[in-house]
Amino acid sequence: MSISTPQAGGNRRPSSKPAAGGKPAPDASGDKPKADAADARTPTDKPARPAKAARSGATSGSSPRARTTAAERSAGGRATGGRSGGGNRPPTAGRGGGGGRPPITPVKINQGRHWGPVALISSVSLVAAAIVVFAVYEVHQNGRGWQSKADAIQGIVDYRKTETDLLKPAQHAYGKINYPQSPPVGGTHNYNWERCQGDVYPDQIPNENAVHALEHGAVWVTYNPSLPKDEVDQLASKVRGNDFMLMSPYPGLDKPISLQAWGFQLKLDHANDPRIDQFIKDLRVNATMEPGVTCGQDSGSYVTKTGPDPANLGQSGAPAPAGMPSVAGS
Repeated sequence: MSISTPQAGGNRRPSSKPAAGGKPAPDASGDKPKADAADARTPTDKPARPAKAARSGATSGSSPRARTTAAERSAGGRATGGRSGGGNRPPTAGRGGGGGRPPITPVKINQGRHWGPVALISSVSLVAAAIVVFAVYEVHQNGRGWQSKADAIQGIVDYRKTETDLLKPAQHAYGKINYPQSPPVGGTHNYNWERCQGDVYPDQIPNENAVHALEHGAVWVTYNPSLPKDEVDQLASKVRGNDFMLMSPYPGLDKPISLQAWGFQLKLDHANDPRIDQFIKDLRVNATMEPGVTCGQDSGSYVTKTGPDPANLGQSGAPAPAGMPSVAGS
């Protein structure tokens, strides 16, 4: 009698686990497999806890509920792309890929305005505008005649417009002459002129000789004897050493100061009035009735007489001859 030797595994009971198709494999003896203990549970038994793969949605056959559960458990309810079982659920709108943190709002820093360049540009613009205005003014001034400039001085009186005889050749006469203006600004005058080479006379000078100096183009500065000494000195500084200028006190003057050129007059209150310089600038030499004639002895005889009465050189009726000595004093 032969005895068969059992194979490895001996009397092991065939596995009751289902085959790949899900059905239990038949027993080698042909008997039906016995029901597994798990299959014998009653309907009242609690269902088994889902497998880990089902909970995470890792398998392709996981249910939508399982995927939803996995998404809910993810940070902020967001489905993470690239994870197993993540599905094709789109990322939450309005969020970046950096997680569930809210977007960072940039902080604006007010750096302020740079006032240095602004001030520099403004200053340069103002200087440029001032240069342009000054250039236009100068062009306009240079295009005007000297009489037009003089007429623009505030307070000046242009007797050439009202006393037309002042524009005619003047007559010469000896002796005292009455003038409509005080101090006089032109008209008939003595044959000899008062020297007007920057002379500052300490006393009154004869009107008749002074008017002849105006005819040559001189500016005659007069002042009331009551004018304070410091203002007298200020006036003298504008006259002394300047040709076609002379100065003297004038008793009875109705204003502290009065300036005369042939046909023009300007009366003022103070020696620091800027119109004094303007009057001298516009009218000295320009207002002459004898262009080219000097205030010296080149074209006749001058006098340096003081006092109210005129110096009558050549009183025979003829003009004093050239080269005749000047008369100083009475």
